[in-house]
Amino acid sequence: MAVQKPDYEKEIADVIRSNLSPKAMKDRLMDYHENDIAAALDEMSVSERQRLYRILDIEDLSTIFEYVDEDDVAGYLEEMDIRKKAAIVSEMDADKAVHLLRQLDKKEREMLIELIDNETKKDVALIASFDEDQIGSRMTTNFISITSNLTVKQAMKELIRQAADNDNISTLYIVDEQNVFCGAISLNDLIIARQDKNLDDLIVTSYPFVYAKEEIDDCIEWIKDYSEDSIPALDEDNKLLGVITAQDIIKVVDDEMGEDYAMFAGLTAEEDLEESLHDSVKKRLPWLVILLGLGLVVSSVVGLFENVVSELTIVICFQSLILDMAGNVGTQSLAVTIRVLMDETLTTKQKFGLVFKEGRVGLVNGLILGSFSLALIGLYIHFFKGYAWDFAFAVSLCIGASLLLAMLISSLIGTLVPMFFKKIHIDPAVASGPLITTINDLVAVVTYYGLAWVFLLGIMHF
Repeated sequence: MAVQKPDYEKEIADVIRSNLSPKAMKDRLMDYHENDIAAALDEMSVSERQRLYRILDIEDLSTIFEYVDEDDVAGYLEEMDIRKKAAIVSEMDADKAVHLLRQLDKKEREMLIELIDNETKKDVALIASFDEDQIGSRMTTNFISITSNLTVKQAMKELIRQAADNDNISTLYIVDEQNVFCGAISLNDLIIARQDKNLDDLIVTSYPFVYAKEEIDDCIEWIKDYSEDSIPALDEDNKLLGVITAQDIIKVVDDEMGEDYAMFAGLTAEEDLEESLHDSVKKRLPWLVILLGLGLVVSSVVGLFENVVSELTIVICFQSLILDMAGNVGTQSLAVTIRVLMDETLTTKQKFGLVFKEGRVGLVNGLILGSFSLALIGLYIHFFKGYAWDFAFAVSLCIGASLLLAMLISSLIGTLVPMFFKKIHIDPAVASGPLITTINDLVAVVTYYGLAWVFLLGIMHF
């Protein structure tokens, strides 16, 4: 029997609605995780949330807002006065503060920036200086940096001093006097080291790093491979600017997957439940117009085989089978290819190897499914449609051969098209599901009706 999860959101909302004193209410709220309090905000009315804002400290509220969905934070902050809002933004990690400020209108953003403390203002300006598709836009300045010329004892004192303002302490980043990145030390190694030992003996000089101006698409796979709690981001002079935390990496990967999924669906961007009709139509319509044009081409091609359909009406019953299988195979190859192309180190030989492999997969699957179709459809046409054995198996042979060719060609198209897009520096995910499926529909129609025309009418004279 499954254990029912406690309804923390309701419990927290009930605490706010209670008659407890402010101190007792705060003590009760602090028993809950900040993530649960963040989730409970939606359960409260505006006046109840404002009561919560008065009960909790600025530091507590800042931590809670770290867990609120980024698109909702601005709305909650609108319920506070400008000074409390500025105080909370000052307590936030700089990367989250930047994202929040970007959601505000220009006038309010300028007012907040004017009120936040100078240190936060500096960090916000640093992160805001990077484009949203650069990895530096996702870094945080919440990290511990220690110079390399210290002893272990001195480093521990420096760690304690900085830990009051920076809580990412599991990895310590070592720099020289000019702030050039030297390597990293784990907190565990520092704790167990002898106090009079020099830091140089503990530094991991091969610790991974990225340059803040690198494109997210170019480095995210490489970052994921290291599975570190955080990875330093450097400027062009190799000076330490910030770190990319594991939480940031998860968010980036989630965003990238969301964008790719939207493109796979033929959208220009992700949609949400609250998006307006106008915005949703605007995102979907461009692709649909293109696909309508391609669909008309497919229909025109079918019209060229009008005599085949009129003389062999049974062939139209199996058109959807060929089209669906070609589309499915093409989409599978597309998904595999896009995943592989995320590796920027892929050589030309490896790319040709991918094309060859996908072609073989399509061929083998086509042979297996084509053979099944030859036998099963032949029996179906004879026993359920009442046609003679020779006609039934001639049609099923045509279907089996069409399936084989369509699946082979669709596998190659699903591989080559995204490679072409990558070559011309367009995100290969743009060459997504609807486009590949429509192209494969065209291939399947030409293959199927072309074979029926040549084989069934031209050779067999049915």
